[in-house]
Amino acid sequence: MPQQGLLFDTGPVVPGLLFVEDAIDPATEAALEQRIDAVPLAPFQFGQWEGKRLTAHYGSAYDYQHARPVPAPDLPDWLVALRATLLPRLEREPGQFGQALLIRYDPGAGIGWHRDRPHYDEVVGLSLGAPAVLRLRRRTADGFDRRKVELPPRSAYLLSGEVRENWEHSIAPIDATRRSITFRSLR
Repeated sequence: MPQQGLLFDTGPVVPGLLFVEDAIDPATEAALEQRIDAVPLAPFQFGQWEGKRLTAHYGSAYDYQHARPVPAPDLPDWLVALRATLLPRLEREPGQFGQALLIRYDPGAGIGWHRDRPHYDEVVGLSLGAPAVLRLRRRTADGFDRRKVELPPRSAYLLSGEVRENWEHSIAPIDATRRSITFRSLR
């Protein structure tokens, strides 16, 4: 059962955050890592800048240069099957999540502070390979309120409601290869 808003035993509740440790088994994790590495991944493009992480989009993507969503290939069968087993673990209907993003973070790659584009609604992440830290922050009158979520391999999280709308998130760079699969619902 997911833990609603509980950041393990290290911090207070963040409304809208659900977390599931061991959302998949180790054999499934290994198979997913192989699937991700078999996909033609490309460096993340943010306008004229190129990120260190490698990505592939399904269902839809975002054109940062023109600030609009663009079509992407349909989700392959293996992602549809994963979505069908993973999303109910986070108390969500799989068919609501029509967008998927595969990411490989090679050593030293992370992702900076951001909120997912507004045409996406809820965000589900599945962390594979190396442990990572999901950092959360929201602006306050005195600076930032900050939290963190340790993401062990095979863990999943849902960002919805307050944490999705009012908090930014980022992944701290690590010295190992990590992969993730993100599913998003559309508004």
